[in-house]
Amino acid sequence: MSDGLLRLVLGGILLLHGLGHGGAIGALWWVAARPGTDTGGWTAARSWAVPGLASAAPMVAIAFWSVALLGFIVTAFSFWGVLLPSEWWWPVGVTSALVSLAGIALFAGTWPVFNTIAAVAVNVAVLVAVLLLDWPPATVAN
Repeated sequence: MSDGLLRLVLGGILLLHGLGHGGAIGALWWVAARPGTDTGGWTAARSWAVPGLASAAPMVAIAFWSVALLGFIVTAFSFWGVLLPSEWWWPVGVTSALVSLAGIALFAGTWPVFNTIAAVAVNVAVLVAVLLLDWPPATVAN
């Protein structure tokens, strides 16, 4: 795979992951607006770690997903060198992955298993690639 194609694909994954957080926000609104309807496994936000959040839980979850959504969109465009200098993609990506993982941990059990596993996988892949493997090489990221 050429460096250009790899860059396009990886940036696309980062962008889709960001937009996926928008889907989680939409699901929270759907659950709140239409209680009792089939939500495909999505439930109202609730935190096992901070049960006292109660009615504020959806707003806290939306805050996490909004930060992750914007962060991963900025990450993708920065990775492509479109929005910020391309070397900035990794600190924004790492921060976004950590915010997303914190939200997933805080609200574990609220989202369908497949969505949770997929989100954790992308977040962990970003963290491992950047922090442990010092990836991507300059030819791909620049």
